[in-house]
Amino acid sequence: MIIRLCQHNFHIFDLLIFSAALTILIYILLPHRFALNYDYIKKERMEEAFLAITTPNISSQQAVDCSYKETIADSKFVYDAFHREKILRGEEIRLGGEYQPDDCRARYSTAIIVPYRDRQEQLAAFLNYMHNYLRLQQIHYRIFVVEQSDRKPFNRAMLFNIGATVASSYGYPCLILHDVDLMPLNSGQLYACTTLPRHMSSALDNWRFHLPYRTLFGGVVAISTSQFKMINGMSNLYHGWGGEDDDLYERLHVLSIEICRFAPAYSEYTMLKHKQETPNKNRMALLRSASLRMHTDGLNSLVYKEVERKMHSLFTLILVET
Repeated sequence: MIIRLCQHNFHIFDLLIFSAALTILIYILLPHRFALNYDYIKKERMEEAFLAITTPNISSQQAVDCSYKETIADSKFVYDAFHREKILRGEEIRLGGEYQPDDCRARYSTAIIVPYRDRQEQLAAFLNYMHNYLRLQQIHYRIFVVEQSDRKPFNRAMLFNIGATVASSYGYPCLILHDVDLMPLNSGQLYACTTLPRHMSSALDNWRFHLPYRTLFGGVVAISTSQFKMINGMSNLYHGWGGEDDDLYERLHVLSIEICRFAPAYSEYTMLKHKQETPNKNRMALLRSASLRMHTDGLNSLVYKEVERKMHSLFTLILVET
């Protein structure tokens, strides 16, 4: 009996050794798949990394430019009940979910694009918190909610393309592609574009605030409108969950456009609970051909029907059939 128990324990020990060796081997052969640590722009260099550009029609009545040094330097946790539960009184949010500060001239104009279907509670929570959060930053912004009205599998990437097309028509030079279930925790993650496309949600609570792999580029992403057009936007072929973010990264990689991140302390997000979307069974096959399709599959092949465009008090709704 004792001999059998010892043999059993040795068998488990051998499996543990094998598992550890296999992990080390994968790390050596595929180091980019591990990202416990990642390169990031340090706090003192963050402000100079931003693209100071606004929409052509932004008000220039204010004589003084807004300052963002304190927003970055004094970043603090703000995902509390006070900021989440209701829209706080303050400077006016314009019809369509647009805001710009009254006491200084914003240096950044940002279109926040949110793909959406059947998540009313999450959308309400997102709008309450994000308007409170964003007004702290003294930027010019507008929230576009792109809703898929048909019952086809959810096409997140196509909705981003539609939102980018609409935002571009309003003159927005910066796009933030934003999932409705992600909320920034700390006030210093400025919602403006950097010179390089930026992965903003690199420290997510669902991942224990670690980046799963270095080439991950989804959740919340900031990219200039000109760069988004340069890569022909995102693929329109990802019906269902998964793959479109890796396809987006591949497009940037093909054109040798690097991505950047801020320190984990600035990149912490929480994910609201939600029902998982239906996985896209073809996502791996699509990914293998991503670089071959990028010039013919994207903004230049975008076909959809705009059912309605409505200015709500907290957002601009773009209701579409895909």
